[in-house]
Amino acid sequence: MSDDTFDFDEFMDGYIADLSRALHSLSRESVGLLYKEMLQVMDNGGKVHFIGNGGSAATPSHSAGDWSKELGLPTLAHTDNIAALTAWANDTSYANIFVGQLQTWLEPGDLVVGYSGSGNSSNVLNGIAYATENGARTVGITGNYKSGKGGALAEMADVAIVCDTTSMERIEDLQLIINHIVKEAVKASRGLPSHS
Repeated sequence: MSDDTFDFDEFMDGYIADLSRALHSLSRESVGLLYKEMLQVMDNGGKVHFIGNGGSAATPSHSAGDWSKELGLPTLAHTDNIAALTAWANDTSYANIFVGQLQTWLEPGDLVVGYSGSGNSSNVLNGIAYATENGARTVGITGNYKSGKGGALAEMADVAIVCDTTSMERIEDLQLIINHIVKEAVKASRGLPSHS
Protein backbone atom coordinates (compact mmCIF):
# COMPACT_ATOMS: atom_id res chain seq x y z
CA MET A 1 0.00 0.00 0.00
CA SER A 2 1.42 3.35 -1.02
CA ASP A 3 0.96 6.67 0.76
CA ASP A 4 -1.47 7.65 -2.00
CA THR A 5 -3.86 4.80 -1.20
CA PHE A 6 -3.52 4.87 2.60
CA ASP A 7 -6.68 6.20 4.25
CA PHE A 8 -5.49 7.96 7.40
CA ASP A 9 -9.01 8.87 8.54
CA GLU A 10 -10.10 5.24 8.34
CA PHE A 11 -6.98 4.16 10.24
CA MET A 12 -7.56 6.74 12.97
CA ASP A 13 -11.22 5.78 13.26
CA GLY A 14 -10.20 2.15 13.70
CA TYR A 15 -7.64 3.00 16.37
CA ILE A 16 -10.14 5.09 18.32
CA ALA A 17 -12.87 2.47 17.95
CA ASP A 18 -10.66 -0.32 19.36
CA LEU A 19 -9.41 1.92 22.17
CA SER A 20 -12.97 2.96 23.05
CA ARG A 21 -14.19 -0.64 23.01
CA ALA A 22 -11.31 -1.79 25.23
CA LEU A 23 -11.81 1.16 27.58
CA HIS A 24 -15.51 0.44 27.99
CA SER A 25 -14.79 -3.24 28.59
CA LEU A 26 -12.43 -2.57 31.53
CA SER A 27 -13.55 -4.42 34.63
CA ARG A 28 -14.81 -1.83 37.10
CA GLU A 29 -14.37 -4.46 39.80
CA SER A 30 -10.68 -4.98 39.01
CA VAL A 31 -9.86 -1.27 38.66
CA GLY A 32 -11.82 -0.68 41.88
CA LEU A 33 -9.66 -3.28 43.63
CA LEU A 34 -6.52 -1.34 42.62
CA TYR A 35 -8.12 1.77 44.10
CA LYS A 36 -8.79 -0.12 47.37
CA GLU A 37 -5.24 -1.51 47.44
CA MET A 38 -3.92 2.07 47.12
CA LEU A 39 -6.07 3.26 50.01
CA GLN A 40 -4.89 0.37 52.16
CA VAL A 41 -1.22 1.03 51.46
CA MET A 42 -1.71 4.74 52.18
CA ASP A 43 -3.44 4.00 55.48
CA ASN A 44 -0.77 1.50 56.53
CA GLY A 45 2.21 3.70 55.68
CA GLY A 46 3.46 1.44 52.90
CA LYS A 47 5.01 2.10 49.51
CA VAL A 48 4.02 1.35 45.92
CA HIS A 49 6.52 -0.24 43.54
CA PHE A 50 6.10 -0.13 39.74
CA ILE A 51 7.79 -2.59 37.37
CA GLY A 52 7.55 -2.98 33.57
CA ASN A 53 9.38 -2.82 30.24
CA GLY A 54 9.34 -0.41 27.29
CA GLY A 55 6.19 1.70 27.20
CA SER A 56 5.13 -0.24 30.28
CA ALA A 57 8.19 1.28 31.98
CA ALA A 58 7.40 4.83 30.90
CA THR A 59 3.88 4.72 32.34
CA PRO A 60 5.18 3.74 35.80
CA SER A 61 7.65 6.62 35.66
CA HIS A 62 4.84 9.08 34.86
CA SER A 63 2.53 7.65 37.51
CA ALA A 64 5.16 7.45 40.25
CA GLY A 65 5.56 11.20 39.89
CA ASP A 66 1.80 11.76 40.01
CA TRP A 67 1.12 9.45 42.95
CA SER A 68 4.04 10.76 45.02
CA LYS A 69 3.31 14.43 44.38
CA GLU A 70 -0.48 14.50 44.28
CA LEU A 71 -1.30 11.77 46.79
CA GLY A 72 1.73 11.93 49.07
CA LEU A 73 2.01 8.17 48.49
CA PRO A 74 5.63 6.94 48.40
CA THR A 75 5.83 5.41 44.91
CA LEU A 76 8.95 4.00 43.27
CA ALA A 77 9.30 3.26 39.56
CA HIS A 78 12.01 0.60 39.54
CA THR A 79 12.41 1.38 35.85
CA ASP A 80 13.96 4.79 36.59
CA ASN A 81 17.21 3.89 38.35
CA ILE A 82 19.31 3.09 35.29
CA ALA A 83 22.44 2.40 37.33
CA ALA A 84 20.70 -0.21 39.50
CA LEU A 85 18.72 -1.69 36.62
CA THR A 86 21.75 -2.18 34.38
CA ALA A 87 23.93 -3.43 37.24
CA TRP A 88 21.43 -6.18 38.06
CA ALA A 89 21.08 -7.03 34.37
CA ASN A 90 24.85 -7.15 33.84
CA ASP A 91 25.82 -8.91 37.07
CA THR A 92 22.97 -11.43 37.17
CA SER A 93 20.44 -11.39 34.32
CA TYR A 94 17.80 -9.14 32.78
CA ALA A 95 15.16 -11.43 34.26
CA ASN A 96 16.38 -10.36 37.71
CA ILE A 97 16.34 -6.55 37.34
CA PHE A 98 13.23 -6.03 39.45
CA VAL A 99 13.82 -8.77 42.01
CA GLY A 100 17.24 -7.27 42.72
CA GLN A 101 15.79 -3.83 43.42
CA LEU A 102 12.84 -5.20 45.38
CA GLN A 103 15.28 -7.04 47.64
CA THR A 104 16.49 -3.61 48.76
CA TRP A 105 13.25 -1.62 48.87
CA LEU A 106 10.31 -3.97 49.44
CA GLU A 107 8.67 -4.32 52.85
CA PRO A 108 5.72 -6.49 53.88
CA GLY A 109 2.46 -4.66 53.24
CA ASP A 110 3.81 -2.74 50.25
CA LEU A 111 2.05 -2.88 46.88
CA VAL A 112 3.82 -4.01 43.70
CA VAL A 113 2.17 -3.14 40.38
CA GLY A 114 3.47 -5.00 37.34
CA TYR A 115 2.83 -3.78 33.79
CA SER A 116 3.14 -6.12 30.80
CA GLY A 117 1.24 -6.01 27.52
CA SER A 118 1.51 -9.76 27.10
CA GLY A 119 1.56 -10.66 30.78
CA ASN A 120 4.55 -12.92 30.12
CA SER A 121 7.62 -10.72 30.70
CA SER A 122 9.94 -12.85 32.82
CA ASN A 123 11.41 -9.94 34.80
CA VAL A 124 7.92 -8.70 35.74
CA LEU A 125 6.73 -12.19 36.64
CA ASN A 126 9.84 -12.76 38.79
CA GLY A 127 9.23 -9.44 40.55
CA ILE A 128 5.59 -10.31 41.25
CA ALA A 129 6.58 -13.76 42.56
CA TYR A 130 9.22 -12.22 44.84
CA ALA A 131 6.73 -9.65 46.14
CA THR A 132 4.16 -12.34 46.94
CA GLU A 133 6.76 -14.47 48.72
CA ASN A 134 7.77 -11.48 50.85
CA GLY A 135 4.40 -10.28 52.12
CA ALA A 136 3.49 -7.63 49.55
CA ARG A 137 0.22 -7.28 47.67
CA THR A 138 0.40 -7.44 43.88
CA VAL A 139 -1.51 -6.01 40.92
CA GLY A 140 -0.98 -6.89 37.26
CA ILE A 141 -2.03 -4.43 34.55
CA THR A 142 -1.81 -6.40 31.34
CA GLY A 143 -3.49 -7.09 28.01
CA ASN A 144 -3.94 -9.62 25.24
CA TYR A 145 -0.77 -8.84 23.25
CA LYS A 146 0.51 -12.19 21.89
CA SER A 147 -0.98 -14.04 24.86
CA GLY A 148 -4.71 -13.69 25.33
CA LYS A 149 -6.32 -13.23 28.73
CA GLY A 150 -3.41 -11.32 30.26
CA GLY A 151 -0.84 -14.10 30.21
CA ALA A 152 0.78 -15.52 33.34
CA LEU A 153 0.69 -12.14 35.08
CA ALA A 154 -3.11 -12.23 35.27
CA GLU A 155 -2.90 -15.61 37.02
CA MET A 156 -0.12 -14.66 39.47
CA ALA A 157 -1.19 -11.23 40.74
CA ASP A 158 -3.62 -10.72 43.62
CA VAL A 159 -5.52 -8.29 41.37
CA ALA A 160 -5.50 -8.55 37.57
CA ILE A 161 -6.63 -5.77 35.23
CA VAL A 162 -6.70 -7.09 31.67
CA CYS A 163 -7.02 -4.61 28.80
CA ASP A 164 -9.06 -6.38 26.14
CA THR A 165 -7.04 -5.55 23.02
CA THR A 166 -4.17 -7.19 21.17
CA SER A 167 -2.62 -3.80 20.34
CA MET A 168 0.38 -2.96 22.51
CA GLU A 169 -0.24 0.73 21.85
CA ARG A 170 -3.82 0.58 23.11
CA ILE A 171 -2.74 -1.48 26.13
CA GLU A 172 -0.20 1.23 26.98
CA ASP A 173 -2.85 3.95 26.46
CA LEU A 174 -5.14 2.13 28.87
CA GLN A 175 -2.43 1.58 31.48
CA LEU A 176 -2.05 5.34 31.87
CA ILE A 177 -5.81 5.90 31.86
CA ILE A 178 -6.21 3.31 34.63
CA ASN A 179 -3.49 5.00 36.69
CA HIS A 180 -5.18 8.38 36.24
CA ILE A 181 -8.62 6.98 37.16
CA VAL A 182 -7.44 5.48 40.44
CA LYS A 183 -5.28 8.47 41.33
CA GLU A 184 -8.16 10.87 40.75
CA ALA A 185 -10.55 8.57 42.66
CA VAL A 186 -8.23 8.60 45.67
CA LYS A 187 -8.07 12.40 45.55
CA ALA A 188 -11.83 12.72 45.28
CA SER A 189 -12.56 10.25 48.08
CA ARG A 190 -9.92 11.69 50.43
CA GLY A 191 -10.73 15.35 49.70
CA LEU A 192 -7.28 16.05 48.29
CA PRO A 193 -6.86 19.14 46.10
CA SER A 194 -7.34 18.66 42.37
CA HIS A 195 -4.37 18.98 40.02
CA SER A 196 -3.37 22.55 39.22
